[in-house]
Parts: sequence; structure tokens; C-alpha cells
Amino acid sequence: MNKLEAQLDSLPADVKQLLADAGFNAARLVSLAKPLQTGVPADNLVKGTITPPTSEDVVQLPPEGSAEHARLTELGKAALARGEYALVVLAGGMATRMGGVVKALVDAVPGKSFLDLRLREVEVIRERYGKQPPLWFMTSASTDEKIKTALGDRRKDDEVATFIQELSLRLTPQGDMYVGADGRPSEHAPGHGDLPDALKRSGLLERFVARGGKTLMMTNVDNLGGTLDPTVLGFHLAHGLPVTSEVVDKLGSDRGGIPVRVDDKPCVLEEFRIPPSFDPATVRVFNTNVFHFDAKALLELEMPWTFFTVTKKVEGAPVIQFERLINEVTSVLPTKYLHLPRTGEHSRFLPVKDNEELAARVPEIQAIAKSHGWL
Repeated sequence: MNKLEAQLDSLPADVKQLLADAGFNAARLVSLAKPLQTGVPADNLVKGTITPPTSEDVVQLPPEGSAEHARLTELGKAALARGEYALVVLAGGMATRMGGVVKALVDAVPGKSFLDLRLREVEVIRERYGKQPPLWFMTSASTDEKIKTALGDRRKDDEVATFIQELSLRLTPQGDMYVGADGRPSEHAPGHGDLPDALKRSGLLERFVARGGKTLMMTNVDNLGGTLDPTVLGFHLAHGLPVTSEVVDKLGSDRGGIPVRVDDKPCVLEEFRIPPSFDPATVRVFNTNVFHFDAKALLELEMPWTFFTVTKKVEGAPVIQFERLINEVTSVLPTKYLHLPRTGEHSRFLPVKDNEELAARVPEIQAIAKSHGWL
């Protein structure tokens, strides 16, 4: 037994229970720590030949008023009317970006939180099409109880539910368990790549597929541009691939996951994974972290996830945490990239990372919310 294994074995019972409840994989952490312990940490760069996406990889919706636009819209409306779509909202993490307040519970517009507007979104779908899509929030150990409390009796079976992402522990740069000044290990959420495994653990996805559910749309809780739009849903259903990744124009110095080809296979790569041999600035769109997934394909997904080495600071000390990203699914499941508007009444990308950005976004959020009938 090495030092890290011994440290994990001697954790207090309450910490072990907290980790177990969140699907902690001790053997995986021990394995990920080995490069740190040998002094040769793994890099995050992808291997293979990277080329830009083709014009067939990244496409746009047909123009409004066209017969094809109308056909896609009707496809999406019919899927919503049959109750075949579910909305999955990422509301996890460590609740640190907005002054320690859980972002889902912050007012997106005066008097209405991000949580309230997501609940209203699925209510409007029910009013228009007769069926309310299941609404599932992926929470974390830091956000789950507060979101459950805010939901109250609105949380109902599989219709409105939460499911918890994984929890892991930070390490020292030498690969030992980091222990804070309070004598306890430092916990962290390992990223939104937890989604497929967390959904499987919850049973929500399996039950959804069993009762005829076909598709999931995943979006960040703060991006109120990422909505259940019938035309976009119809586009996903029409092209027949298991995944649609929404992309928008890059502006200025934007950084994020971009669609590329690796050894001629389309996928999304975060820019920190791209070696110097390829200039990410040549790709002028990036992923908004809105995905549409074939539910059965996600349920059956088995893939060797890459856990990226991320350096943070805790109490002024450098620490290492390992994270995975949902966009890596595109390296396994065939994906179509849909180029959508970033601005205007049809914007699909209204991110809010902190209080300052929220203050600037309120007029846009209000306009989008009113256009969808949420206000």
C-alpha cells in the first residue's frame, strides 16, 4: 500500500461516506496520482494530427420561412408532444464563483432565479405541447441540498429531479493527499464529464429510456440561451447522429472547446489540449456546452475517459485535481456541429460566470425570457 492509499484508507468515516455517496473512485485517483509520484506528470495534449472542421461538420439551420425550417420545427414539436425529450441542467461544481451562493438560486432577473426560469421553461412546453419534459439538475455535494430545498414540493419523482455528480480529493504536486489547515482533505467536483456516469447511477436515464424517452438536451444552468427550441430539436432528430454540439461565433479572445478533426475524425477539443502545431484561432466557432444526446446511446456509453491535470491554489498552496469534460463524448459518439446565433432574440449563448457578467446580461436574459413566455 503506497502513501496515498494509506491516506485514503485512514479517512474519517464521515468523509468516506460523503465520497461514497458521490461515486468516488479511490482506485482511479491512486492511478491518476502515479505520474505525480514519479515526477513525470502526464500532459493534457491530445495525440494525433489536428485539422480544421469541414463545411459538412459545422452547419447552420435552414432559413426561417423555408420548407425545411418548417419541417424541422414540426419534428421538434412532435417529439415534445410525445414527451420524448428531457432537459438536463448542469448545476454542480463547488459554488465559488458568485460569492459562495449556489448559482442556480441567484436571481437571473429581478424576482426570478435561474432555477425558477428553468422550471418555467418546462411548464411552458407543457402548456404548448401537452407534455412536460423531465427536468433534471446535476448537482454536487456543494449544491445538492440547497437546490433540493429551493425546489421543495416542486421536486417530483422523475419529472423534476436532482442527481449528484462525483466528488474527489485534491492532491499535492507530489501526489499525496492534500490536507488543509483544518486537518481535513480538500474536496472538489471533477467536472461536467461526470454526467453520463452520474445519470446512470441515479437511474433517471434508464427509466426515461424504458418509458420511451429518446433524447436529452444538456445545458449550463446559467446559459438561458440554451433552451428546448423545437427547430433545434428537429435538426438533431433529422440528421440521425447520436450527438449534436451547439457552436457559436468566437468573439475577440474567446477560449473554449472548438470543433476540429483529430486523425480526420470530428470532435470537440478544449484549447488547452491542442498542441502548438495547430493554431486554434483558425477555427472561428466554439462549443457552448449545449449538447443533444440520443438517450439510449448515452445510457450504453462505455469509454475510457481522459482525466486532465489541473493546478489550483487552496489556502495559498498549489494543489492538483483531476477533471473530465463532457465534450470528450464527441471523440466516441458521431457528432454534428450546429452553428447558431450568439446575439439577438435567437441567441443560444448567454453565459453568466460571475455577478459582474450577470449585471451586464440582465436585459438580454429578460428579452429571451419574455420571448419564450417565461415572464
